[in-house]
Amino acid sequence: MKVRVGEALLLIGFLGITSTLLLALLWAPSVSLDAFESPAAQRIFYWHVPAAWAAFIAFGALFLGSAGWLFKRSERMWRLHVAGAEAGLATGLITVWSGCVWGAAEWGTPWDWSDVRLNTFGLLTLLAVYLVLGRASQPDGIETRDTFAGFGLYGFVLVPFTYIATRIWAIRHPGPVVATGEEGSINGDMGLVLLVGAVSFTVLIIGHMLTSMLITNSEQRLLQLQRRMDGGGP
Repeated sequence: MKVRVGEALLLIGFLGITSTLLLALLWAPSVSLDAFESPAAQRIFYWHVPAAWAAFIAFGALFLGSAGWLFKRSERMWRLHVAGAEAGLATGLITVWSGCVWGAAEWGTPWDWSDVRLNTFGLLTLLAVYLVLGRASQPDGIETRDTFAGFGLYGFVLVPFTYIATRIWAIRHPGPVVATGEEGSINGDMGLVLLVGAVSFTVLIIGHMLTSMLITNSEQRLLQLQRRMDGGGP
């Protein structure tokens, strides 16, 4: 049943993010020609922002899972750590890719090494790359888990730092576009498409993590069974 819930959420989320992209390309209103160098490229915003939102959820799960393993030795929290790292990698790559598409069209360069927010989010994504590839290349054990959980715990510091970066160091990356008062810069139709995207990416990432936790649990059970068959104990 749990597998079916995760798979159902993945399917719903995938359909939602596909619908978001279609709405962004075919229905969402265009932005001002005077405000952007490449108004058409702005439509990637409806994937970029929800993907970044989902990435922060994933890195939050990574933090909780890392803390739960380090301080409680909880197998469930370790599975959450794994799921958060994998989900953070997926959504982080989508965010970076869509941002590079926007940057290449709007700024004339896909990346600006002087922009704090771009670099801190890039480091978050590289952290996820390290955790996912490191786990795949290292044997499972207490010391290995402690190392990866430590990186997941301290790496979370980059999340609030990334969030406030554009409010302190506005260089290339735009400031807040979803806010109350004069800070916000989107109209009702734009906000609707953005909401569809945010909900869809959230559902997708939850389904992704539920499925990942079940897969990790199955891997651990198979490993324990293999050890018993080889005479290595539990």
